[in-house]
Amino acid sequence: MFDWHSWLGLAASVAIALAAAFVIAVITKLIVVAATKRREWPRALTSKARHPYRLLLAVIATWAAINFSMPGMEWVDHAFLIALIAVGAWFIGAIVSFGIGLGMGRYRTDVPDNRVARRIQTQLAIVRRLAFAVIVIVSVGSILLTFPGVQAVGASVLASAGIVSIVAGLAAQSTLANVFAGVQLAFSDAIRVDDVVIAEKEWGRIEEITLTYVVVHIWDDRRMVLPSTYFTSTPFENWTRSGSELLGSVEIDLDWRVSPVAMRAELDKILTRTNIWDGRASVLQVTDATGGFVRVRILVTAVDAPTLFDLRCFIREEMVEWLQTQDPAAIPRTRVQMVESEQRAASAPANETHTDQIGLFTGSAQAEERASLLTSSIPIIDVDGRRD
Repeated sequence: MFDWHSWLGLAASVAIALAAAFVIAVITKLIVVAATKRREWPRALTSKARHPYRLLLAVIATWAAINFSMPGMEWVDHAFLIALIAVGAWFIGAIVSFGIGLGMGRYRTDVPDNRVARRIQTQLAIVRRLAFAVIVIVSVGSILLTFPGVQAVGASVLASAGIVSIVAGLAAQSTLANVFAGVQLAFSDAIRVDDVVIAEKEWGRIEEITLTYVVVHIWDDRRMVLPSTYFTSTPFENWTRSGSELLGSVEIDLDWRVSPVAMRAELDKILTRTNIWDGRASVLQVTDATGGFVRVRILVTAVDAPTLFDLRCFIREEMVEWLQTQDPAAIPRTRVQMVESEQRAASAPANETHTDQIGLFTGSAQAEERASLLTSSIPIIDVDGRRD
């Protein structure tokens, strides 16, 4: 009769258990695919969770086979328990990642009106990071609690949880502040992934939002990493808070002989030669005329910040070209007037009557009275109360 409680029996039990685990994995895959035909997400689910699911089945089957053939080995049970917790955390993380990724895939950010999509993408990204952090912390804590020595330490820690929480809070104050700020940014809708912002006098786009920091992709391909608390405690500009459309200005200082009417007509012609103007607004006004120059301001609109920058540069270049070729009189000039030295007028005769100068304290009765108030002697009172 075959002895299942031998090494040969152990090998046979493990082989049978692994074969059963493989059959269960195949059956599960066929059931998922058959139940969700003509859909893309089952493929993504099997691709994301295939390896942790199969490994989880293998660990459970092998543990069961060892307990069947050679029960009572505590160190083996402890090792398989740790493996089961680790693989189970991996499997749960894969399921959570798939579910959040499926939700993020429904909101595309490569469309013109993507404000809601960017908000959902930001929130789901923060939720995924939080979920992974919780899964890792819980799994590591569960593994540590399987050791008897750690269980005793855990009991003493729980008994003094008040003191420990105070010490930990003081030690990790800045880290916790960044974590809470990251969660606040995700759900307060202050910034979203792909938002255009001005931070630290730099223009860029929000590339990544984590629990502790935010990555800003600056226009010249640099990356600026800022703590999450920066966006909750420091004023910054968000150019795409409610929409991507923007209004920009082009200012030019010109000579007084410039014709704003002619420039306004030329602006209309310039805008017809480009497709980056969205057609919402185009204004040319003289906003200042002091210091020998006339300041002309042109206001135009575009669909987003990069397009607006290119539109402003295009209008500036076209206006400079037009001024040089069609209206050179409008180019700024500095005028200097040359005058000959002039003789001073002859002084009046000494016996000629003239008006006396009237000052604040001299020249009139009121002025002299005012002076007497400030220059009169100060009375001195002696010890007996008499005034000198």
